[in-house]
Amino acid sequence: MGLTFGPWADTELYLNGGLGFHSNDARGINTQVDPVTGSSIDVNGNQINKGVPLARTYGAETGIRTTWIEGLQSTLAVWWLDIDSELLFVGDAGTTEPSRPSRRYGVEWSNFYSPTDWMTFDMDLSLSKARFRGDDPAGNHIPGSIGTVLATGATVHDVWGGFFGGPRLRYFGPRSLIEDNSVRSSATIMLSGMVGYKFNPTWTVQAEAFNLLNRKDSGIDYYYQSQLRNEAAPVGDIHFHPVEPISFRLSVSANF
Repeated sequence: MGLTFGPWADTELYLNGGLGFHSNDARGINTQVDPVTGSSIDVNGNQINKGVPLARTYGAETGIRTTWIEGLQSTLAVWWLDIDSELLFVGDAGTTEPSRPSRRYGVEWSNFYSPTDWMTFDMDLSLSKARFRGDDPAGNHIPGSIGTVLATGATVHDVWGGFFGGPRLRYFGPRSLIEDNSVRSSATIMLSGMVGYKFNPTWTVQAEAFNLLNRKDSGIDYYYQSQLRNEAAPVGDIHFHPVEPISFRLSVSANF
């Protein structure tokens, strides 16, 4: 259900709320034995429990939208989401598993600003908090949940006969990798750029550059036990997929 109030001075208030669900991984729904132990007890000594097919979610959002400043579209929203069963990705197994109920809430701020008819600036900022509900000795942090996300950039279009492009920056803040928050990932920063030229309605050429800062950040991180050849026993450690190094791409497209 949604309610909108306004507009007043090119500004409106809104309130949305609803119920939904997400589907759990079919492998978890049908699992009766652990693939490693071959029994109904997993490698950690816990009983194998089937996941529910559908997990209920409850959410609400309230915010304000405005175009009061000429050329600027801005939205500020506060949101909340309860999930009956959080779905977690297990990096070691390459699959997902149902987990405990969770609660997420945060603030999002979106802006589009066009000072001229050939340039646009945009910025999306999200600050959120994600925790498992209830008390558990293992901790209540949700592994992999990101607290801060920033995406911003500038775009020029239709200049000097058909040029377009601009820089873009994406920032992903540190993430908890384990429930007690004792292990955290580093932040990920990606700067890219693009320039192109549209010759006519049919032909366009475009050049792109990725990871211009050539940062050695992680695209994603996991924490679990693994054992190297020279190690006597498994050791808990961070496992990661690195971002691509600085790279370039040139493309030509035709629309008919």
